[in-house]
Amino acid sequence: MRRWLFAAGVYNVLWGIPIVLFPDLPFRILDMPPLEDPGRAIWQCLGMVIGVYGVGYLAAARDPIRHWPIVLVGLLGKVFGPIGFVWSAAQGKIEWIFGLNIVTNDLIWWVPFALILLAARRQDRTVAFS
Repeated sequence: MRRWLFAAGVYNVLWGIPIVLFPDLPFRILDMPPLEDPGRAIWQCLGMVIGVYGVGYLAAARDPIRHWPIVLVGLLGKVFGPIGFVWSAAQGKIEWIFGLNIVTNDLIWWVPFALILLAARRQDRTVAFS
């Protein structure tokens, strides 16, 4: 559990920093037009939020069971993020190719985060998940 959270923390920090500093980079890589403000500023804020999540995961990695709420919030973001992407892409607001981010930003973390939450529930039956 600790290794998964450490990896998620490092990944999120390393993903967030370039989005804040070089927000057009992923769009150039995917041969998409860069965002214009206010979308560009919102994109940079998203990079900052993802980086901050990474700091939270790094903190939670020290004691994943105790810090299960951080994992829960992270998992919720990793579930709702792809839903928001599909919604936006289906409406033509963003190109489908941009969904490649979802694989590494969200999908690969679903199982490890869910398993951490299950372990927390097993260890302390007083944890209210339902």
